[in-house]
Amino acid sequence: MNGAGNEIVVLDLRGTAARVTGEDARAIGAAPGLKYDQLMTLYDAADPHSAASMKIFNIDGSLSGACGNGTRCVAWELMRDGATRALDLESDGGLLHVTRDAEFSFTVDMGAPRLGWRDVPLGGEIGDTVRVTLAPSIIGAPREFCAVGMGNPHAVFFVDDAMAIDLARLGPQIETHPLFPERVNVSFAQVRARDSILLRVWERGAGATLACGTAACATAVAGARLGLTDRAATVSLPGGDLRIHWRESDGHVLMTGPVELEFETILDAAIFARQTA
Repeated sequence: MNGAGNEIVVLDLRGTAARVTGEDARAIGAAPGLKYDQLMTLYDAADPHSAASMKIFNIDGSLSGACGNGTRCVAWELMRDGATRALDLESDGGLLHVTRDAEFSFTVDMGAPRLGWRDVPLGGEIGDTVRVTLAPSIIGAPREFCAVGMGNPHAVFFVDDAMAIDLARLGPQIETHPLFPERVNVSFAQVRARDSILLRVWERGAGATLACGTAACATAVAGARLGLTDRAATVSLPGGDLRIHWRESDGHVLMTGPVELEFETILDAAIFARQTA
């Protein structure tokens, strides 16, 4: 599937004893036609009121705490009968509530952003994460960023021209900067209006992607914290637009966007042979 261009593989293992490891995730991504940005693995939920439990892998086999675009794809798979209009999904980033707005449009309640330095996390005490100095500096990178946790860590840099940024060079350097103990998702954002942001993202463990839902959420939160945007904005990524609303009543971030089914297949059982041998 894809969510605004973010390439997603949804692997449904509910009702089985199979469990995916990082090695399995890399093997799946190497299979013909299955190169992905995120792999959403579904297991039986711990809570009977939840539809499924999710583990999210990046293409390099590392775990991700959250993936908003992938969560919408999972919701489509679990609501494809058309009768279900809302459900809850368990993830490492917390419980996610998803509602269906149209046949291929969903809204995910991503919860409240994590704004404390320990919660992002950052590698040292920072009094205010709204403006953090990138130190040591990187040649060509902006000096300051806004740090936001959305179940995974984000560094949002606001720039005059997002398209002029050398994402392939700066992305991996910032991702692995010593300031980020768990690495970081890197966003370069250009404010076009109080309710419009242009965004390019280097995802932790995946590289440059057409879209990143949690990055769009983090960027909208960062824009509002800095007074650059309102609390509701359209975030435009190379793969499409996401509508983000940082709700004032409870501080939760709502993300609305599309999903698309590309194809369905059955994985070669040899990928899991190591577990059953």
